[in-house]
Amino acid sequence: MRKIILLMVLFGALCHVNAQSFIGFLSENYAGVNSVIVNPANIVDSRFKADINLVGISVFGGNDYYNLNIIKAIKDDDYNFDVESRFTPKINNNGAVNIDVMGPSFMFNINDNNAIALFTRARSFVNANGINGRDLYAIDENLSNDFIVNEDDFNAFGQTWAEIGLSYASVLVNERETFLKGGISLKYLKGGGSAYVAGRNITVVYDEDGAIHSGGGTTGSVSSTGDVIYGRYDDFERDDYEYEFPKNAVGLGVDIGIIYEWRPNHGAYKPRKEWPQRLTYKEQNKYKLKLGFSITDIGYINYKDGIEDVFDVTNTNVSEEAIENEDNLYDVLNNLYTLTNSSIGYKATLPTALHLNADWRFTNKFYLNFNTDLSLIAKSKLHASKITNIVSLTPRFESKWFSAYVPLSLVQYAGFQMGAGLRLGPLYLGSSSLFTNLISEKSKGANFYMGLKMPFLHGKTDKGSNCNCNQ
Repeated sequence: MRKIILLMVLFGALCHVNAQSFIGFLSENYAGVNSVIVNPANIVDSRFKADINLVGISVFGGNDYYNLNIIKAIKDDDYNFDVESRFTPKINNNGAVNIDVMGPSFMFNINDNNAIALFTRARSFVNANGINGRDLYAIDENLSNDFIVNEDDFNAFGQTWAEIGLSYASVLVNERETFLKGGISLKYLKGGGSAYVAGRNITVVYDEDGAIHSGGGTTGSVSSTGDVIYGRYDDFERDDYEYEFPKNAVGLGVDIGIIYEWRPNHGAYKPRKEWPQRLTYKEQNKYKLKLGFSITDIGYINYKDGIEDVFDVTNTNVSEEAIENEDNLYDVLNNLYTLTNSSIGYKATLPTALHLNADWRFTNKFYLNFNTDLSLIAKSKLHASKITNIVSLTPRFESKWFSAYVPLSLVQYAGFQMGAGLRLGPLYLGSSSLFTNLISEKSKGANFYMGLKMPFLHGKTDKGSNCNCNQ
């Protein structure tokens, strides 16, 4: 019961999760329309005449509080999570979750210098920041019948939404060794639901025998101070509530990106003068070094009917029995504490992120990719989703119908991860934590992705040309 009380105050405590999509796959040159979600400039001057994604799903998880032997936990029905798992409690523990489903999407070239794409996605994010893991661990381990929680400030936020995006990309510069392209995506967003809780200057004191039970004897009591902000897209605590897509929850999002390519061997890709200039070796990767820069998920969803309540939770000796008699978090806050402010409507911010990518081509088939994804949303920001920061180095083998890659990543909250992925014709699948999960007894994260697509690739340039590009 003591733990339940704490979890109610902390909105379910930690979420065991991470936040990137399709790690490894999106960095290769045959990712096609899927790569538009990380940099819209990718779709122009691609290796595709057109590309159709049928469906793809990416699920990630990681945290900096709880770790376990994932393979053993899956295989062993008697695996004891409390005994065999390991904990790394800190004053400020964090976690996040991301589920990303990319639905039917397609891209095609308008001409050599322009391309467009239309894509659909369904996404879900949950973030928990600033959770006092030391107090949570002490309670979980029953180190004391009475306890004090100095939570100070924390926040947790979750949202689900669907999006339809239209992308346009164009070649900006194509002069000798210098090639530059840019792109933009405009996204219509439809909110599927959101909720958040935040604490300010929170302290909780639990006394195991601090209150009189109505049936006689004693029961636990809770004394607390601070403020709790509780927001949700609808009044779903009602007994007669049935889920419906929120009617007044829409928004707009923007992705922008540029890509620079250094092409020291540009002369090898020029066709003979007697051949039409349309022969530009579209099937070839022409760069030695490619650098990408993008900012994604600029925008928000406006929940016009959303509800935000602020409660002063300063109270003494609230009985454990009284808390148990309430049906949900809102009833606990509303009936046992003081409502100080209530408002209608809030804006759920997207997980705005900066992406930097460098791709070095050793040969026509072997590459080394460096990628970093950085959140541009402050941890303390309310009703805002956030990605976890990640830096990865990925060697890969890449060919027209087959690619294989081994991402080596440093993931915020989850630490070092090593994985693998492949693309085989229309199928792509992988996990950026595969090897870590197989060999480590203290994994802090796990993820996987897979999907199907219909690629329409460029054929080889006419053999009558004088290409020296090692086709």
